[in-house]
Amino acid sequence: MPELLVWPALIAYGEAALAYTGALGGPGASARLAIWGVRIGWLTQTALLILQALDSDGFAWGTWAGALNLFVWLVVGAYLIWGCTPRYRLLGLAVMPLAAALLVTAWAGGGTSAETHDTAGWLLAIHVGLMLAGFAGFTLTGGLAGLYLWQVRRLKLRDTSVLRLKLPPLESLDRLSARTALVSLAVVTAGVLVGLGSFASGDFDVPMAATLAILAFYATVLVLRREIGLRGRRFAALLMLGLVLIAIVLPLTHFAS
Repeated sequence: MPELLVWPALIAYGEAALAYTGALGGPGASARLAIWGVRIGWLTQTALLILQALDSDGFAWGTWAGALNLFVWLVVGAYLIWGCTPRYRLLGLAVMPLAAALLVTAWAGGGTSAETHDTAGWLLAIHVGLMLAGFAGFTLTGGLAGLYLWQVRRLKLRDTSVLRLKLPPLESLDRLSARTALVSLAVVTAGVLVGLGSFASGDFDVPMAATLAILAFYATVLVLRREIGLRGRRFAALLMLGLVLIAIVLPLTHFAS
């Protein structure tokens, strides 16, 4: 059964989260253990998703719990793109505890089994995939902003240990978080358009309103960056606020519906 793969994935994600805490002291065995925990957990969850797809009659992640399972996989996959490199490794401090907690939630809601099927077809798959990929990007953007703010704080406190961690320059973090937010905004917008064109019945429901509000927030932040040169701590703080909005608003609107 696909659900049997939840536990090794969860153990690997939990091990990575703990190992990243130990990696704060600098590169070493803890950092290597954390990286392998991320890789093994993601590969195990990939196998879980493949089995779900094979065992399902349609799109296997049409429920809120199934979508959450897929969301975790996308977040960790996005982190793996560059998060395992030494300079961005500490993003795992934000990503991996969140991934472990959300995977438990998906399992508790039945999102890791293949018993519930959705017959809406591949248009639903495209819609859900785009939406989750975009919100995974927003989550990673929040992690980058958090790393920026943490590094600024340690430097202000004249903590010399931060120099041993080989962190990315603040300017690079600022640019990368902006680009990630822009790409994520475009992906979620595409997902909304696919949903409106394929499944909308003409009703303007609460989940749609919440999604559009979040898109408007990120679009406003990016416009302010372009027009008035919003940079640094204020920009990072707004991106963190966006992540908080996603964490609070989307579960209350989408998952409760």
